[in-house]
Amino acid sequence: MKFESFVALRYIFSLRKQSFIAVISLFAVCGVALGVAALIVVIGVMNGFTKDLRDKILGVNAHVIVSSFTGGLRDYQKVAEICRGVHGVTGVTPFVYSEVMLSSAGGVKGVVLRGIDPNSSDKVLSLAKDMVVGDVNDLRADSDLPSIIIGAEMAKRLGLSRGDTVNLLSPTGTQSSVGFTPKVRVFRVAGIFRTGMFEYDATLGYVTITAARNLLGFKNDVVTGLEVRLADVYKAGAVSEQLRARLHDYPVSVRNWQEMNANLFAALELEKTAMFIILAMIVLVGSFSIVTMLVMLVMQKTKDIAVFMSLGADERSIRRIFVLQGSFIGAVGTALGYGIGVPVALLLKKYQFIKLPSDVYPVDYLPVRLEALDLTLIGVAALALCFLSTLYPARKAAALNPSDALRYE
Repeated sequence: MKFESFVALRYIFSLRKQSFIAVISLFAVCGVALGVAALIVVIGVMNGFTKDLRDKILGVNAHVIVSSFTGGLRDYQKVAEICRGVHGVTGVTPFVYSEVMLSSAGGVKGVVLRGIDPNSSDKVLSLAKDMVVGDVNDLRADSDLPSIIIGAEMAKRLGLSRGDTVNLLSPTGTQSSVGFTPKVRVFRVAGIFRTGMFEYDATLGYVTITAARNLLGFKNDVVTGLEVRLADVYKAGAVSEQLRARLHDYPVSVRNWQEMNANLFAALELEKTAMFIILAMIVLVGSFSIVTMLVMLVMQKTKDIAVFMSLGADERSIRRIFVLQGSFIGAVGTALGYGIGVPVALLLKKYQFIKLPSDVYPVDYLPVRLEALDLTLIGVAALALCFLSTLYPARKAAALNPSDALRYE
């Protein structure tokens, strides 16, 4: 063991004889540990919230939307084939989109109506996984009435269950000489889904493309657009550029999930950065305790430092003694913070015992996601702050004049 390491460890383990300095050292360790643990839990919750929100958004919406500038996409089969030919595309499905009114015995509700193709929607949307009553294939069931799948919150609010009938009113259902006449059709509730996002569960309704066309007055070869699913969601920008290049002869717009939700995810990223900076202040408080402890230790060990320098220890060795001592305390606090923060985050993730009101937040529980990069950055930041806190006391110790310290001995 090197001379500096030996002396630093001896000083640390002898702190119990100096109760006041030992208490300050304990505060330093606890401050660093609490800061690191708080950072791990909060950043894990922020990551989990962002991922859960992204998955829910991408489960209901596609990664890339191809829609027409003119309000309706004709010859969509050709456009779909072009989209399938782009590398990274795993699924393409047509859709019809509109806003209608739904009325039942339980009341009236505005509905975002989406016409889907049950044969290809499972390759793009997560509706089949979100079903709690019924099945997506029930939309294709032969019946006198067309079928609709509604969200769990809508069903709860209107008192609907599977097999009930509802009326859908389209404001632009039929075109006449005086304009558009509202059109009303009766639908049978074929299933209920739950995504976990209150906004979607309370407003979305799914029907077949044929039923949506009949209600909205669309022609048989027209859809609102195409939904495209990708193998890698983070390559949406590059795939969108390829789609724009291949579809430049068609009057269509291509937008990806990052563009459509840019403000939301930018705000979440900013909030994550702000929380990291705020909670890092706790670690900084712990590092200030390290400064106090080392300064007091330098004052107490003045004679020892003078003796070391008289025996040949240079300024670099003296600095290293106190840097190692403060860094060791910071490392212990950081390790203890990991020992507290990681288990707490894993318990939150496994048992989900903190529930959130679903009508306020887009998720109904506190999600947690630990990422190796964030854990590494937290540890590096804590150790760096603790290291910086040792520089001033170590420099003061190295600047000590041995003759002044031993003059009266």
